[in-house]
Amino acid sequence: MNETQYQVFDDFRNRFKKIVSNWNQQEVILKELQKEAAQKAKTPDYPFETAVVYNKALDEITLKDEIKLIVIGDNPGKDEQLTKNNKYLVGQAGKIAEGYFRKNPELKIDFRKNVIILNKTPIHSAKTAQLKDIAKNGGLPVSKLLEESQRWMAQETASLLINLNRLANRHQDIVPTQIWLVGYSELKPKGIFSIYKNELQNALKQTSDWNNTLVFQHFSMNRFTIDLNAYCEENKNAGKIRSLSQNIQELGKKHRDEIFC
Repeated sequence: MNETQYQVFDDFRNRFKKIVSNWNQQEVILKELQKEAAQKAKTPDYPFETAVVYNKALDEITLKDEIKLIVIGDNPGKDEQLTKNNKYLVGQAGKIAEGYFRKNPELKIDFRKNVIILNKTPIHSAKTAQLKDIAKNGGLPVSKLLEESQRWMAQETASLLINLNRLANRHQDIVPTQIWLVGYSELKPKGIFSIYKNELQNALKQTSDWNNTLVFQHFSMNRFTIDLNAYCEENKNAGKIRSLSQNIQELGKKHRDEIFC
């Protein structure tokens, strides 16, 4: 990043840290709701340590780092909310993502150095679907918090993307930063994250960075890799010669248009 880009990122990071602290003022009630939702879903017991999770990996990003991707997951799970972690995508899905980029060096992306990892909401649940019960049982204050967190994350993430790319030194051969939305089942009209989807679309659709917004299957259960491999094979069978990067870009835009249209 250049110095101006880094200042934009640092300002975002500080705002994010502050608002998560504010949202955690409802920590007591949220933890009870999170525990009830997990028990209802028969989730094995685990310690409930952080109700709303700030990604501490953001604090490790420096001026020297080149940010190539902003990866958007769903919400912090069991591993992410542990106090010893408080980082996003550190569970099995994160390990799969990290391994994928390591096995494909032609993409020139270090998942832990070139990627800002965010979520559609920083509110924890063992499984994303449990957010529905958390919002329902928490009444208006908690349902409004879930909505507010999605709007904030979508608007601020879009602004971060736009500003990072606008402030890039165009005299250098810099590839624009992209947003990768991973996990799209809950982006559909009645999904948990439909608010996030609408806010992100409103913020980006009329900008050049809409073309830098891609949508994929989630990394968990190898769904990203399975889906991508199938798309690559489909192109190969059709006689279409594509590099891995080209296949990724095409598939991401295909899913984006399916979900957002």
